[in-house]
Amino acid sequence: MTYLPYDRPATRCREPLPEPNTGERDDNTLIERLRARAWDPGRRFDAADVPVAWITERYGSERLDQDRDDIVSYGSNGTVQLKAGAEEVAVYYADASRGPLFPPIAPAEVEKAERRIGRPLPELLRRVYTEVADGGFGPDSGLASLTEGNRPLGHLYDWPCAVSVYERNRTQGVPASWLHLAYGGCTMEWHLSLTAIDNPVLLYDADGWEPTWGEDPHDGLRHASSSLRRWLWSWADGGDVWNEVLNRRSAYE
Repeated sequence: MTYLPYDRPATRCREPLPEPNTGERDDNTLIERLRARAWDPGRRFDAADVPVAWITERYGSERLDQDRDDIVSYGSNGTVQLKAGAEEVAVYYADASRGPLFPPIAPAEVEKAERRIGRPLPELLRRVYTEVADGGFGPDSGLASLTEGNRPLGHLYDWPCAVSVYERNRTQGVPASWLHLAYGGCTMEWHLSLTAIDNPVLLYDADGWEPTWGEDPHDGLRHASSSLRRWLWSWADGGDVWNEVLNRRSAYE
């Protein structure tokens, strides 16, 4: 059995991949790469919206009829959501102003969040929030904010706050050492282990365990990336953090 350092064994999780040899890619470089992507409105998430009319005018009506795997979905407002690496995204957002969706926060705000959590954050995560942005970018649905009340222009609801989600999860039995990072679709969530070595990032299925069967949240773990650093580098390099999950799963099928 593979044992993972998240308070107790989780038999449904896979053994984390070894930390890559990053060489000169230190944390300063990582922060710069994260900032470059987070401040680009076409690349701050895994996908971006582009008007269908603009694509048709520039590339022709057959452009979206081609066999392609970078179309995510179509919106009711006349847009198509494309993967961030698509050519149309790069061209459409080439002249858009750069800047974070939510500005970076002061160290005092991080300390306030840490007091509510009752644990210190890893230094790398502190730097992300104080030097890149207060969430609003990143893998999947994007990193949650560390402060409350952030609302993107045109949205009806505030952006998720990691501390508020953490406090809610605690009432549902989620371990105190797991900090919410981002939603992963349906009932999936990305969490950060605040206590394990190298701070692994955990993929957790909130509906993946049943307390009446004697299970606990550890039975909802589906995957672990070996460190926060690895997880962020994957995204900063233009990758999809789900690829490791899917590759790991296929290796066991």
